[in-house]
Amino acid sequence: MGNQIAMSSDLAKRAYDHLWMHFTRMSSYENTPVPTIVRGEGTYIYDDKGKRYLDGLAGLFVVQAGHGRQELAEVAAKQAAELAFFPVWSYAHPKAVELAERLAHHAPGDLNKVFFTTGGGEAVETAWKLAKQYHKLTGNHTKYKVISRAVAYHGTPQGALSITGLPALKAPFEPLVPGAHKVANTNIYRAPIHGDDPEAFGRWAADQIEQQILFEGPETVAAVFLEPVQNAGGCFPPPPGYFQRVREICDRHGVLLVSDEVICAFGRLGTIFACDKFGYVPDIITCAKGMTSGYSPIGAAVVSDRIAEPFYKKDNVFLHGYTFGGHPVSSAVALANLDLFEREGLNQHVLDNEQAFFRTLNKLHDLPIVGDVRGNGFFYGIELVKDKATKESFTEEESERVLYGFVSKKLFEYGLYCRADDRGDPVIQLSPPLISDQSTFDEAEQIIRQVLTEAAAKI
Repeated sequence: MGNQIAMSSDLAKRAYDHLWMHFTRMSSYENTPVPTIVRGEGTYIYDDKGKRYLDGLAGLFVVQAGHGRQELAEVAAKQAAELAFFPVWSYAHPKAVELAERLAHHAPGDLNKVFFTTGGGEAVETAWKLAKQYHKLTGNHTKYKVISRAVAYHGTPQGALSITGLPALKAPFEPLVPGAHKVANTNIYRAPIHGDDPEAFGRWAADQIEQQILFEGPETVAAVFLEPVQNAGGCFPPPPGYFQRVREICDRHGVLLVSDEVICAFGRLGTIFACDKFGYVPDIITCAKGMTSGYSPIGAAVVSDRIAEPFYKKDNVFLHGYTFGGHPVSSAVALANLDLFEREGLNQHVLDNEQAFFRTLNKLHDLPIVGDVRGNGFFYGIELVKDKATKESFTEEESERVLYGFVSKKLFEYGLYCRADDRGDPVIQLSPPLISDQSTFDEAEQIIRQVLTEAAAKI
């Protein structure tokens, strides 16, 4: 046992010395061991000391089928032995072809062309570049701007970061790509108007997009980027009719509608593509995370035949690509993951249990610190407030002291890995593996209740 502890301590020290962790305040680990996860099984993860945690975030909205799925690991090994790598630059390989065909089959409307990337940010970057070049090829040379929503996160590459609506994330890297503009999101809990009428609020929120298009000039706007359920800010679902109205607006002004489903696709909401859940057909779907349940990295832009058409004519070329896009191992794992979805009925499992999950989390409303519980499928946010009656939020100091200094650490200490975040207002986000059931929901609710009860006394 002593040797195991020594090895753990050594690993944590080496992590601090050499592993530059993403979105991490590295100074916080100068004198504190880096949490190190070594194993996963089902809905649980285990650290280097053997402690078990409920994975309430599916890694990072990724591990849909759960941890430790031997069949996915075996498919990866088999494919690596047969053909570990070959690029899809003017060549094909069977697994990329099969996966592209499979994704096209699941996609709505005429979204039949699949451009592979290695992750979600790259998929968003691809979609913006594709939209720009599409408009140039069709004679609309001044269409280059994009519209997205306030507080929305769309990735870290320069273009995707420009589309992101979180000023603090962008400030260190400005100037960014020009032409990215923001409109109101769909957080009805903090709606400036129509907060008591979801349909009216949805019309108002969609109309903000049209107003922005008209303000910029329709001849300059290439695309609108929207998540089906917005992640940053805490899981904002769309109001009734919102996406139908946005679709009409985009069609009216010759603007492409991009459904950014990097988080929401592959069962997170109970459908392969989340646009199906809300009844709209975009021009492009960006996706990644859950495509392989995290067993190998991959992403994609799934594109309408109409948008792809000019690229398939004359000597036109989409001047864009990634070395590891459509990687053979990742493609094979994605196919096996989709097989697993069908065999185990994971989408239907989410649809059958999403209300139970929501009801369980709604119990937290009896706590003075809980203002709102919202989301869809297996994707929920719990917004924290100082005052339920006025919806007063935390100050910056309170977020630092209570959310980060206490809530985030205590959730993990008590055995729940999830996200406590204040990009927007303070929220706790839950997005467990799709194999989760009532026992998972209860365990998460009980830990959150314990931590928030203690946190309320610290405000």
